[in-house]
Amino acid sequence: MAMTSVRVLLVAAGALFMIAPFLIMVSTSFEPDTALLPSPPHFFPQNLTFSNYLDAWNGSDFGRYFLNSAYVSVLTTVASVAISAMTAFAFARFDFPAKNLVYGILLAGLMIPGIVVIVPQFILAKSLGLVDSLNGLVFFYTAGQIAFTTFLLRAFFERVPIELDEAMTIDGAGTLRKFLRLYLPLGRPALATAGVFSFLGAWDEYVWALTVISDSSKRTLPLGIAAFQGEHSTAWGLVFAASTIAVIPVVAVYIAGQRHLISGLTAGAVK
Repeated sequence: MAMTSVRVLLVAAGALFMIAPFLIMVSTSFEPDTALLPSPPHFFPQNLTFSNYLDAWNGSDFGRYFLNSAYVSVLTTVASVAISAMTAFAFARFDFPAKNLVYGILLAGLMIPGIVVIVPQFILAKSLGLVDSLNGLVFFYTAGQIAFTTFLLRAFFERVPIELDEAMTIDGAGTLRKFLRLYLPLGRPALATAGVFSFLGAWDEYVWALTVISDSSKRTLPLGIAAFQGEHSTAWGLVFAASTIAVIPVVAVYIAGQRHLISGLTAGAVK
C-alpha cells in the first residue's frame, strides 16, 4: 500500500511538472498584455481579460495562418498514413528481393537528424519548384514521416492472423480487397496512432517552414506566432494567447485518437 502511494505521488509530481508550463502559458494569455513575464509565474490569471485572444485572432492574418496549418496538416496526415499503410502491408505480408535491406534503409532514415539534410532538401525543393508553397510543405512533411509510420503499421499488420488472410484468399479475395476489408479495419488503432503523430508533426513544425516560406500569406501557425515577437520586446500575453489557440486542434486530435493510441503504440510488442 505504501509503495502504491509513493508511485501515485511520483506520477502526480511528474504530471504537474510537465503541465506547469502549459498552465502558466494559459494563465498569462488571460492577463493584460505586458512585455514582462509574471514573476513569480502563477497558474491562475490575476486580472482576467479576453482581449489578447481577440487581438491575436483578428491581427496579423492569424486566421490565414491557422487555415494554412490546417490545410498542410490534414493533407500530410492523409498522405503519410495512406502511403505508409500500403508500404507496411507490403513489408508485413509479401516477400520480395532485398526486402530486409530496403526496410533497413528506410529505418536508417530515422537516425538522421532533419537539420543535417535541410540544405539538400532546400536544393531539391528549389529544383522542383516547391519553395514558398504549402503543397511543398505537404510533400516534404509526408516524406519525412513515412519511415516511422511504416515501422509502426508494419508491426501491427504482422499481428493480423495469417489464417484470416488465407481464408479470404480461398474465398477469392485479391490483394487489394484483403488490404481494404481485412487489414485496414483491424489496423484502426495503429492507423489512428499514426494519424495523431503525423498531424502533430506537421502542425508544430517550424524549422523547415521557416526555411522555405518567405511569402507572409503562406505562413503556418508557428511562423505566424513567431512574427508576434517584436524586435526589442515581446507581447507575451498576445504570444501566449496565439499559442493557446494553436494548441486547441492538437488537444482535439489527441482526444479523438486517445482510445486507440495505447494499443497502437504497443502494436507488435507482444506476440
